[in-house]
Amino acid sequence: MAGSVFGEHFKISTFGESHGPAVGVIVDGVTPGIEIDESYIQVQMDRRKPGQSSVTTPRKEYDKIHILSGVFEGKTTGVPIAIMLYNTDMRPEAYSDIQNSFRPGHADYTYLQKYGIRDHRGSGRASGRETAARVAAGAIARKSLENRGVSVVAYTKEVGGIACKTFDEASIEKNPVRACDPEAAIEMVKKIEHLSSIGDSCGGIVECRIRNVPAGLGEPAFDKLDAELAKAMLSIGAVKGIEFGAGFAAAAMQGSEHNDQMDKSGFLTNNAGGIIGGISTGAEIVFRIAVKPTSSISSPQRTMNIFGEECEIRTEGRHDPCICPRIVPVVEAMACLVIEDHFKRQAALMA
Repeated sequence: MAGSVFGEHFKISTFGESHGPAVGVIVDGVTPGIEIDESYIQVQMDRRKPGQSSVTTPRKEYDKIHILSGVFEGKTTGVPIAIMLYNTDMRPEAYSDIQNSFRPGHADYTYLQKYGIRDHRGSGRASGRETAARVAAGAIARKSLENRGVSVVAYTKEVGGIACKTFDEASIEKNPVRACDPEAAIEMVKKIEHLSSIGDSCGGIVECRIRNVPAGLGEPAFDKLDAELAKAMLSIGAVKGIEFGAGFAAAAMQGSEHNDQMDKSGFLTNNAGGIIGGISTGAEIVFRIAVKPTSSISSPQRTMNIFGEECEIRTEGRHDPCICPRIVPVVEAMACLVIEDHFKRQAALMA
């Protein structure tokens, strides 16, 4: 499928459907000799996998990865790395009653218009299940970035209108919503569980921080670093917006407020979010994404079927009432892919 390839020098190609036999990824452009094994990648897979808590889907996919090529005796060989994740808890029959109806908020209608055929089993290729392959590839990029001293951390900043008021990085992986404020996390869980109980869902905001990226990464004019990160984030199905640094608040600021002034120690502020002119400044790269409410809800909604008839639909099955907790590792993975790709682009430029 066109559009399933991402990256230029560090390139990935994902495949598979939600209720098909498997999902997977081919990763090309990996530096040879990097120490990596399945257990390292599995750590990231376990952060994304379903069935983690009361605020995620109960679908039981263990997301056990299988490296088919590109790694020998614990090190990358430089040839393409193929990773497969077999689906084990598929229930396509759950979609039989609604296979001819378009689910509001889903890609059912648009996929049918584009291809003239669609896989109705859990959204097929448009399902969030596809992101498992991205996380596997992102783990390889993360390992390379760790060797460069770069770190990437994302977390839930807001859910259903409940916002974090403090930043405690140590608490992110200790609460089920992956929030950076443990007290706000408690209220977020209550909100999500309540909405789930009445057949509804909510969205939120996820923030990401990329640290120790040197100044100079990014390709003007069309492949700006922030433009590449934006494309990566907006390619995630549930993401509907992105902002860097001060973001949309910049529209209400004056130039004297927004400009990141400098002294001998460096930038005095970071309203640009670590990227100016599409090129990294050396400051922390900071961006936030808007995550829409989960489209699959059991509350009745008005829609239309493939025969042009109006009807009512309820989307039964196993779905996340809020996508934020499980999208956090996906955001990190996509950020890792972009940054590693641009390191390689810079190396090619300077060669």
